[in-house]
Amino acid sequence: MADKAATIYDIAKLAGVNPSTVSRALTTPGRINKATEEKIRAAAKQLNYKANPFARALPTGKTKMLALMIADITNPVFFKVVRGAEQEAASRGYTLVVAESQESSIIEAKSLERILPAVDGVILGTTRLTDKEISQVNFDKPVVLVNRKAEGVADVAPDNEPGIEEAIGHLARLGHKSIAYVAGPANSWIGAQRFELIMKHALKAGMSVVEIGPNAPSLDAGAQALQRVRASGATAVFTYNDLMGIGILQASKAAGLSVPEDLSVIGFDNIFGSDFTTPALTTVQMDLLEIGKTAARIMIDHFERGTELGESLGQGATSLLVRGSTGQARA
Repeated sequence: MADKAATIYDIAKLAGVNPSTVSRALTTPGRINKATEEKIRAAAKQLNYKANPFARALPTGKTKMLALMIADITNPVFFKVVRGAEQEAASRGYTLVVAESQESSIIEAKSLERILPAVDGVILGTTRLTDKEISQVNFDKPVVLVNRKAEGVADVAPDNEPGIEEAIGHLARLGHKSIAYVAGPANSWIGAQRFELIMKHALKAGMSVVEIGPNAPSLDAGAQALQRVRASGATAVFTYNDLMGIGILQASKAAGLSVPEDLSVIGFDNIFGSDFTTPALTTVQMDLLEIGKTAARIMIDHFERGTELGESLGQGATSLLVRGSTGQARA
């Protein structure tokens, strides 16, 4: 028979202190005498004590667990967001649980229904839920949005305008007059915002713009959109994300087109691998690692310090990273 798991009462007996002192030492370090805390931690290590977040939640109502819901676990755009959130959570004594919606609002809602009872709060990364559904989740547990805004809900969303304005200026200097935007999912908030900003600055620069989509945010969808891009007559194309931009590059090569001589391509996000292509992909970049860290930090600060979750917290400006996939417009 396996040995019974150690409890805070076992630690208290071994260390010669009260159970309440053990609880404070293990859950909120720094609140008791340093020597006593070290003695308690040594006793816990000796007994191979493992904290049970659900047992701890009974008196406190808190599990010190956060959920991060992402749209597609295979999309490299989420790698740094997850890492940033995990680094911040771990450094603050929290556990991060990652779940995937598979780009489906139905799957997302069902997953959240299962997860919510076990966590203190939820970070929604590129959520596919409606504003009403987000508000309902926020009513049940605190929510921080990533790359999305909804009234009354905290968000960490980078400012897309500087990077897009810079990209349009870059294309204008290269002589481009017509742009296509290969859109992502129909219910993508960030995708709609990007197209609005592309239209705004393209029109100011005297360029024509056409939207192609909606599309799945994938390599294959980018590749499949190339024929429509060519039919539009555009000499430059923005894609909803870098994956779709890479898909355009691959399809262009297969079709015998030269990038950037025949078509200039700009992606979004600067994901890992966006510079592995030939040519390397020009992209509008943002600090994805810091976005993840900030989302977790403001959530934990809300629990630990009582800070309010403001509606919009921002996370720096986007900027253009020029690589080889943009060049002079074809004659």
